[in-house]
Amino acid sequence: MAIAEIVTIGTELLLGEIQDTNSRYIARVLRDIGVDIYRLTTVGDNQQRITQTIQEALMRSDIVITTGGLGPTVDDPTRLALAKVFNVELEYKEELWQEILERFKRYGRTPTENNKRQAYIPAGAVAISNPVGTAPAFAFELGTKTTISLPGVPREMENLIQNYVVDYLKRRYGLQEEVILAHVIHTISMGESSIDEIIGTLEILNNPTVGLLAHPGQTDIRVTAKAKSKAEATTMMVPILEEIRQKLGKYIYGENDMTIDKAVAELIASLDQQVVIIESGTSGSIYDSLKALVPAHVSGEKLDSEFSDETIKTMMQEYQSKQGADIVLGVSLSSEEEKQNLMLSLLYQEEFKDGRRSYGGPPGDGRLWAVNSAMDMLRRKLLSIKESVS
Repeated sequence: MAIAEIVTIGTELLLGEIQDTNSRYIARVLRDIGVDIYRLTTVGDNQQRITQTIQEALMRSDIVITTGGLGPTVDDPTRLALAKVFNVELEYKEELWQEILERFKRYGRTPTENNKRQAYIPAGAVAISNPVGTAPAFAFELGTKTTISLPGVPREMENLIQNYVVDYLKRRYGLQEEVILAHVIHTISMGESSIDEIIGTLEILNNPTVGLLAHPGQTDIRVTAKAKSKAEATTMMVPILEEIRQKLGKYIYGENDMTIDKAVAELIASLDQQVVIIESGTSGSIYDSLKALVPAHVSGEKLDSEFSDETIKTMMQEYQSKQGADIVLGVSLSSEEEKQNLMLSLLYQEEFKDGRRSYGGPPGDGRLWAVNSAMDMLRRKLLSIKESVS
């Protein structure tokens, strides 16, 4: 099994000026052809640090894929750094220069002299033509080790991955169409540690593997299987997924691309419920998302200032009597001494169900936690209605 590392290059990445989407794309492609990813690293535009980073990666892995640093300016040092890694000189490739000239001609532009730097690659490297950009890529083989240096522009990188890198790696490492398939189960209102207590024995499996990822008010369970085909990987995951579903039951609101607002909206529509939402302190997030998904079933009010619990309850009763709503959800998020307090109230058939919770995590996540908590309260009521009519 081939092992890979990804190195993204660019000081702008370290400074947070742009978001790294390249490593995510490459990791998913490698996963789909059965290559294990050991590490993702980001390094700035510093030749010495790039050289050191790649040398260390090659000690651990068979394949190192870099993106970025192949432009024409002096702060694009990837070519020289790779030459230092393999102790070779940079070598001018006339055919690459002709390709660059052709690209500029196609764009109606004239290259400057520094563009010629892009026609130099480490001696002994294999040039990779870039049909959608001006930065040629290259691969360097040393024994069983391979480095592949790609442009940082996502469109160019993705084109080269699909039209060169995938087939190249399959041939070089004899990859037998092995795939790594991932399936995600989304849970809500149960913490990561509590889930670990319930399914911890599954988290020590080797294939499939089971891992947890915590979010404010939610925890994802990722099941990953490696096999020779997607069908085989799916079959391997089935008993694991079934055991998780059985053990966590109603804490699961959906899987893979399902979101909590979509899950709640589907229940509202399928049960033909009229829902009123009155919320304060959450910028109308719950109302806006559900109103957009099932507009005929949702109405309500977004409050700009804080109101007492009793005032919100009075408003909820008024809405139910005037509009004949099936369910009224009241939400109030307030901050007190660096702790955010959430009041949840649900009115159904003239009966209130109340809940008050405190959140002491990062302040920036408080609103998302409140929204997820409120959505789950509404979801649970809808599920109980569904059970009563089935």
